[in-house]
Amino acid sequence: MANDLVLYETDDKVSIITVNRPEKLNAISPALLSAWWDALRTADSDSNTSVVVLRSEGRSFCVGFDISGDDPGEGVPTYAHDALGRHEMLAEGMDFMMMHWYMRKPIIASVQGHAVGGGCEIAMFCDITIAASNAKFGEPEIRFSDPGPGLVMPWIIGFKRARELAYFGDLIDAETALEFGMINRIVPPDELREATLAYAHRMALIAPEALRAAKLGFNRGADAAGFRMAMQAGLDVVAPVYAAETEVGQEFRERAAKDGLKVALAWRRQQFD
Repeated sequence: MANDLVLYETDDKVSIITVNRPEKLNAISPALLSAWWDALRTADSDSNTSVVVLRSEGRSFCVGFDISGDDPGEGVPTYAHDALGRHEMLAEGMDFMMMHWYMRKPIIASVQGHAVGGGCEIAMFCDITIAASNAKFGEPEIRFSDPGPGLVMPWIIGFKRARELAYFGDLIDAETALEFGMINRIVPPDELREATLAYAHRMALIAPEALRAAKLGFNRGADAAGFRMAMQAGLDVVAPVYAAETEVGQEFRERAAKDGLKVALAWRRQQFD
Protein backbone atom coordinates (compact mmCIF):
# COMPACT_ATOMS: atom_id res chain seq x y z
CA MET A 1 0.00 0.00 0.00
CA ALA A 2 1.76 3.12 -1.23
CA ASN A 3 0.82 5.93 1.11
CA ASP A 4 3.28 7.84 3.27
CA LEU A 5 0.62 8.57 5.90
CA VAL A 6 -0.10 4.90 6.54
CA LEU A 7 2.41 2.07 6.09
CA TYR A 8 1.19 -1.46 5.50
CA GLU A 9 3.13 -4.67 5.76
CA THR A 10 2.51 -8.35 6.42
CA ASP A 11 4.48 -10.74 8.59
CA ASP A 12 3.23 -14.27 8.01
CA LYS A 13 -0.43 -14.22 9.21
CA VAL A 14 -0.14 -10.78 10.85
CA SER A 15 -0.88 -7.51 9.02
CA ILE A 16 0.79 -4.43 10.48
CA ILE A 17 -0.77 -0.99 9.98
CA THR A 18 1.55 1.86 10.93
CA VAL A 19 0.13 5.37 11.25
CA ASN A 20 2.86 7.68 10.01
CA ARG A 21 2.22 11.32 10.81
CA PRO A 22 4.65 11.69 13.73
CA GLU A 23 5.29 15.40 13.23
CA LYS A 24 1.62 15.97 14.18
CA LEU A 25 1.59 13.26 16.87
CA ASN A 26 -0.50 11.22 14.42
CA ALA A 27 -3.47 13.58 14.65
CA ILE A 28 -6.14 12.39 12.24
CA SER A 29 -6.46 14.67 9.22
CA PRO A 30 -8.95 13.91 6.43
CA ALA A 31 -6.15 12.44 4.31
CA LEU A 32 -4.91 10.27 7.16
CA LEU A 33 -8.43 9.08 7.96
CA SER A 34 -8.93 7.97 4.36
CA ALA A 35 -5.61 6.11 4.18
CA TRP A 36 -6.10 4.52 7.61
CA TRP A 37 -9.59 3.35 6.70
CA ASP A 38 -8.28 1.85 3.45
CA ALA A 39 -5.61 -0.05 5.39
CA LEU A 40 -8.22 -1.50 7.76
CA ARG A 41 -10.31 -2.67 4.82
CA THR A 42 -7.26 -4.20 3.14
CA ALA A 43 -6.29 -6.14 6.25
CA ASP A 44 -9.84 -7.32 6.87
CA SER A 45 -10.23 -8.62 3.31
CA ASP A 46 -6.80 -10.28 3.11
CA SER A 47 -7.38 -14.04 3.23
CA ASN A 48 -3.83 -14.60 4.48
CA THR A 49 -4.27 -12.32 7.51
CA SER A 50 -5.53 -13.68 10.82
CA VAL A 51 -4.57 -10.84 13.17
CA VAL A 52 -4.01 -7.10 12.66
CA VAL A 53 -1.59 -4.89 14.57
CA LEU A 54 -2.21 -1.14 14.71
CA ARG A 55 0.80 0.97 15.67
CA SER A 56 2.17 4.47 15.12
CA GLU A 57 5.49 6.11 14.39
CA GLY A 58 6.86 8.78 16.70
CA ARG A 59 6.42 9.57 20.35
CA SER A 60 2.61 9.34 20.49
CA PHE A 61 0.09 6.77 19.31
CA CYS A 62 -2.56 9.29 18.26
CA VAL A 63 -3.80 12.59 19.70
CA GLY A 64 -7.22 12.33 18.08
CA PHE A 65 -8.71 14.29 15.23
CA ASP A 66 -6.63 17.19 13.98
CA ILE A 67 -8.05 20.48 15.30
CA SER A 68 -5.07 22.59 14.26
CA GLY A 69 -6.60 23.56 10.92
CA ASP A 70 -3.25 22.94 9.21
CA ASP A 71 -4.63 20.22 6.94
CA PRO A 72 -8.38 20.70 6.44
CA GLY A 73 -8.42 18.59 3.30
CA GLU A 74 -9.37 19.61 -0.20
CA GLY A 75 -13.09 20.12 -0.54
CA VAL A 76 -13.79 19.37 3.11
CA PRO A 77 -16.56 21.72 4.35
CA THR A 78 -16.46 23.58 7.65
CA TYR A 79 -19.70 23.41 9.59
CA ALA A 80 -19.33 26.14 12.21
CA HIS A 81 -22.75 26.38 13.88
CA ASP A 82 -24.52 23.91 11.57
CA ALA A 83 -25.75 21.12 13.89
CA LEU A 84 -26.75 18.78 11.06
CA GLY A 85 -23.44 19.34 9.31
CA ARG A 86 -21.59 18.65 12.53
CA HIS A 87 -23.58 15.45 12.97
CA GLU A 88 -22.61 14.33 9.47
CA MET A 89 -18.93 15.06 10.14
CA LEU A 90 -18.93 13.28 13.51
CA ALA A 91 -20.84 10.32 12.04
CA GLU A 92 -18.07 9.75 9.52
CA GLY A 93 -15.47 9.85 12.29
CA MET A 94 -17.57 7.46 14.36
CA ASP A 95 -17.92 4.99 11.48
CA PHE A 96 -14.16 5.07 11.02
CA MET A 97 -13.40 4.46 14.70
CA MET A 98 -16.00 1.70 14.97
CA MET A 99 -14.41 -0.10 12.03
CA HIS A 100 -11.77 -1.26 14.53
CA TRP A 101 -14.53 -2.84 16.63
CA TYR A 102 -16.58 -4.35 13.82
CA MET A 103 -13.89 -5.56 11.42
CA ARG A 104 -13.96 -9.35 11.24
CA LYS A 105 -10.41 -9.94 12.45
CA PRO A 106 -8.93 -9.20 15.88
CA ILE A 107 -6.94 -5.97 15.96
CA ILE A 108 -4.27 -5.20 18.54
CA ALA A 109 -3.45 -1.57 19.38
CA SER A 110 0.22 -0.97 20.20
CA VAL A 111 0.28 2.30 22.14
CA GLN A 112 3.13 4.59 23.12
CA GLY A 113 2.95 8.14 24.44
CA HIS A 114 -0.37 9.93 24.17
CA ALA A 115 -3.58 8.19 23.12
CA VAL A 116 -6.07 11.00 23.66
CA GLY A 117 -9.40 12.07 22.21
CA GLY A 118 -10.15 9.94 19.18
CA GLY A 119 -6.83 8.16 19.73
CA CYS A 120 -8.04 6.93 23.11
CA GLU A 121 -11.36 5.87 21.60
CA ILE A 122 -9.59 3.90 18.86
CA ALA A 123 -7.39 2.13 21.40
CA MET A 124 -10.55 1.10 23.28
CA PHE A 125 -12.36 0.02 20.10
CA CYS A 126 -9.49 -2.38 19.33
CA ASP A 127 -9.81 -5.93 20.65
CA ILE A 128 -6.56 -5.84 22.62
CA THR A 129 -4.41 -2.91 23.74
CA ILE A 130 -0.74 -3.30 24.62
CA ALA A 131 0.76 -0.13 26.04
CA ALA A 132 4.26 1.15 26.65
CA SER A 133 4.90 2.25 30.21
CA ASN A 134 4.99 5.89 29.02
CA ALA A 135 1.47 5.77 27.58
CA LYS A 136 -1.21 8.29 28.60
CA PHE A 137 -4.93 7.91 27.96
CA GLY A 138 -7.92 10.23 28.17
CA GLU A 139 -10.39 12.50 26.41
CA PRO A 140 -9.49 16.09 27.29
CA GLU A 141 -11.56 17.72 24.55
CA ILE A 142 -14.46 18.40 26.91
CA ARG A 143 -12.26 21.14 28.38
CA PHE A 144 -12.86 23.21 25.24
CA SER A 145 -16.53 22.16 25.04
CA ASP A 146 -16.17 19.30 22.54
CA PRO A 147 -17.26 16.18 24.45
CA GLY A 148 -16.14 12.98 22.77
CA PRO A 149 -18.96 11.40 20.73
CA GLY A 150 -17.67 7.82 20.92
CA LEU A 151 -18.81 7.06 24.44
CA VAL A 152 -17.23 3.61 24.24
CA MET A 153 -15.40 4.24 27.50
CA PRO A 154 -18.17 3.14 29.92
CA TRP A 155 -18.43 -0.17 28.06
CA ILE A 156 -14.73 -0.78 28.67
CA ILE A 157 -14.05 0.59 32.16
CA GLY A 158 -17.52 1.06 33.68
CA PHE A 159 -19.73 4.11 34.10
CA LYS A 160 -18.32 5.54 37.34
CA ARG A 161 -14.74 5.68 36.10
CA ALA A 162 -15.80 6.79 32.62
CA ARG A 163 -17.89 9.65 33.97
CA GLU A 164 -15.02 10.94 36.09
CA LEU A 165 -12.55 10.87 33.19
CA ALA A 166 -15.06 12.33 30.72
CA TYR A 167 -16.33 15.11 32.98
CA PHE A 168 -12.86 16.39 33.91
CA GLY A 169 -10.88 15.54 30.78
CA ASP A 170 -8.05 14.17 32.91
CA LEU A 171 -5.40 11.82 31.54
CA ILE A 172 -4.38 8.56 33.20
CA ASP A 173 -1.08 6.71 32.98
CA ALA A 174 -0.58 3.15 31.78
CA GLU A 175 -0.68 1.64 35.26
CA THR A 176 -4.04 3.25 35.97
CA ALA A 177 -5.35 2.24 32.55
CA LEU A 178 -4.38 -1.37 33.30
CA GLU A 179 -6.09 -1.20 36.70
CA PHE A 180 -9.24 0.19 35.03
CA GLY A 181 -9.28 -2.55 32.37
CA MET A 182 -8.70 -0.08 29.53
CA ILE A 183 -5.57 -1.93 28.37
CA ASN A 184 -4.37 -5.53 28.56
CA ARG A 185 -0.70 -5.26 29.44
CA ILE A 186 2.26 -2.89 29.84
CA VAL A 187 5.75 -3.28 28.38
CA PRO A 188 8.88 -1.08 28.34
CA PRO A 189 8.79 1.46 25.48
CA ASP A 190 11.80 -0.03 23.71
CA GLU A 191 10.13 -3.46 23.72
CA LEU A 192 6.69 -2.36 22.51
CA ARG A 193 6.93 -3.35 18.84
CA GLU A 194 8.62 -6.69 19.53
CA ALA A 195 6.24 -7.58 22.36
CA THR A 196 3.15 -6.65 20.32
CA LEU A 197 4.25 -8.71 17.32
CA ALA A 198 5.07 -11.70 19.52
CA TYR A 199 1.60 -11.44 21.05
CA ALA A 200 -0.01 -11.17 17.60
CA HIS A 201 1.89 -14.17 16.23
CA ARG A 202 0.85 -16.24 19.24
CA MET A 203 -2.79 -15.29 18.61
CA ALA A 204 -2.38 -16.15 14.93
CA LEU A 205 -1.71 -19.77 15.92
CA ILE A 206 -5.47 -20.03 16.51
CA ALA A 207 -7.52 -21.00 13.45
CA PRO A 208 -8.67 -17.78 11.73
CA GLU A 209 -12.23 -19.10 11.51
CA ALA A 210 -12.29 -19.57 15.28
CA LEU A 211 -10.91 -16.08 15.91
CA ARG A 212 -13.50 -14.48 13.64
CA ALA A 213 -16.31 -16.48 15.25
CA ALA A 214 -15.16 -15.52 18.75
CA LYS A 215 -15.00 -11.83 17.83
CA LEU A 216 -18.39 -11.94 16.14
CA GLY A 217 -19.85 -13.60 19.21
CA PHE A 218 -18.54 -10.84 21.49
CA ASN A 219 -19.81 -8.15 19.12
CA ARG A 220 -23.26 -9.71 18.69
CA GLY A 221 -23.57 -9.97 22.46
CA ALA A 222 -22.56 -6.32 22.89
CA ASP A 223 -25.07 -5.24 20.24
CA ALA A 224 -27.80 -7.26 21.95
CA ALA A 225 -26.99 -5.29 25.11
CA GLY A 226 -27.38 -2.01 23.19
CA PHE A 227 -23.78 -1.16 22.24
CA ARG A 228 -24.43 0.08 18.70
CA MET A 229 -27.51 2.05 19.78
CA ALA A 230 -25.51 3.63 22.61
CA MET A 231 -22.85 4.82 20.15
CA GLN A 232 -25.52 6.37 17.93
CA ALA A 233 -27.30 7.97 20.87
CA GLY A 234 -24.07 9.52 22.07
CA LEU A 235 -23.43 10.94 18.62
CA ASP A 236 -26.94 12.41 18.41
CA VAL A 237 -26.56 14.12 21.78
CA VAL A 238 -23.12 15.69 21.40
CA ALA A 239 -23.34 16.88 17.77
CA PRO A 240 -25.38 20.01 18.69
CA VAL A 241 -22.82 20.85 21.38
CA TYR A 242 -20.07 20.85 18.75
CA ALA A 243 -22.16 23.25 16.68
CA ALA A 244 -22.90 25.53 19.64
CA GLU A 245 -20.50 28.16 20.94
CA THR A 246 -19.93 28.02 24.67
CA GLU A 247 -18.07 30.82 26.40
CA VAL A 248 -15.12 28.56 27.14
CA GLY A 249 -15.12 27.12 23.64
CA GLN A 250 -15.17 30.57 22.07
CA GLU A 251 -12.25 31.80 24.18
CA PHE A 252 -10.28 28.63 23.43
CA ARG A 253 -10.74 29.07 19.68
CA GLU A 254 -9.90 32.77 19.84
CA ARG A 255 -6.68 32.02 21.71
CA ALA A 256 -5.83 29.24 19.25
CA ALA A 257 -6.38 31.56 16.29
CA LYS A 258 -4.31 34.33 17.84
CA ASP A 259 -1.50 32.49 19.65
CA GLY A 260 -1.59 28.96 18.25
CA LEU A 261 -3.12 25.68 19.35
CA LYS A 262 -0.32 24.78 21.78
CA VAL A 263 -0.78 28.04 23.69
CA ALA A 264 -4.56 27.59 23.84
CA LEU A 265 -4.20 24.03 25.11
CA ALA A 266 -1.68 25.12 27.74
CA TRP A 267 -4.00 27.94 28.88
CA ARG A 268 -6.84 25.51 29.45
CA ARG A 269 -4.66 22.80 31.00
CA GLN A 270 -3.13 25.09 33.63
CA GLN A 271 -6.59 25.85 34.97
CA PHE A 272 -6.93 22.22 36.02
CA ASP A 273 -3.42 21.73 37.42
